[in-house]
Amino acid sequence: MRRILALLAALCALIAMPALARVEKITVHSPSVAGNLEGNSPDRTVYVILPPSYDTVKKRRFPVVYFLHGFNSTAETYMGRIAFDDDLKALGKGPREMIVVVPDSMTKWGGSMYSSSPTIGDFEGFIVRDLIGWIDRHYRSVPRREARGLVGHSMGGYGTLRLGMKYPQLFGALYAMNPCCQIPRPASLADPRFEGLSVEQALALDWMSRGNFAVAAAWSPNPGKAPFFADLGTKDGKPDDFVLAQWAANSPAAMAAQYIPALKSMAGIAIDTGDTDFVRPDDELIHAHLTKLGVPHDWEMYAGDHGNRIKERFGSKVLPFFAKHLKGSK
Repeated sequence: MRRILALLAALCALIAMPALARVEKITVHSPSVAGNLEGNSPDRTVYVILPPSYDTVKKRRFPVVYFLHGFNSTAETYMGRIAFDDDLKALGKGPREMIVVVPDSMTKWGGSMYSSSPTIGDFEGFIVRDLIGWIDRHYRSVPRREARGLVGHSMGGYGTLRLGMKYPQLFGALYAMNPCCQIPRPASLADPRFEGLSVEQALALDWMSRGNFAVAAAWSPNPGKAPFFADLGTKDGKPDDFVLAQWAANSPAAMAAQYIPALKSMAGIAIDTGDTDFVRPDDELIHAHLTKLGVPHDWEMYAGDHGNRIKERFGSKVLPFFAKHLKGSK
């Protein structure tokens, strides 16, 4: 009798255990990225985090949230920083469940800016065509904008606002965590000392300096100008006004007025930043500009810096935001 009771207790405990989310690491070939001048691989690592019900309710389809990583990082870096699977498990089974997809957009200089150029490749196309198409063909997603969300941190927050406003037919809700690069890039960052560097010397620079090369490769490409295949922001030691104009044109704050209907079509937009975050001025600018343009959005400044609370906030803020605003789970 004791043995039977013990077995029953163990069975009850097993039944009571919360179902687990599951992580798959895959490779997605991106025709959009192929053929770029930097030699960035078109075969991109992607992590797919499947919710607890995915393996047990075989006919059910799920909304999908795409997470874009930050500069000088990879998808794998963020898999170590954010407990995506634990956060999905904590949501529990039911209508709030969703798939989370974390693609890798690392490049030679530290990040793609989720942009398109012949130098870096078309990373915009990688996300909005190749990746979304691949996920919709291979997983039980709900392939509609109202069931598809976009979120990112830092450079990924930049990418969230950039891609969200340009492709409203694909995304129904946006969450930008500590987004960088909202302020048009100033002339002071077009450093003339970069003009004479070799590729090896440039790769040895600190990560903030390498950001200048990443931005130039993404926003001011020049296929005929080896070895960087980009205009770096200065000419003969002075700021190049046309290059600076190209950089400014890629600022979401500058872009937003062109995409007001797209932004207003979102079921929800959220932007946050830390009160000691070095990108706080960028985030205050985009918040103020969207407010001026009459674009509804959630805004929060919390106690924290650029990255010390993203793990906590993904579970406590980001997933509940998408659970509220995405539709289509069935």
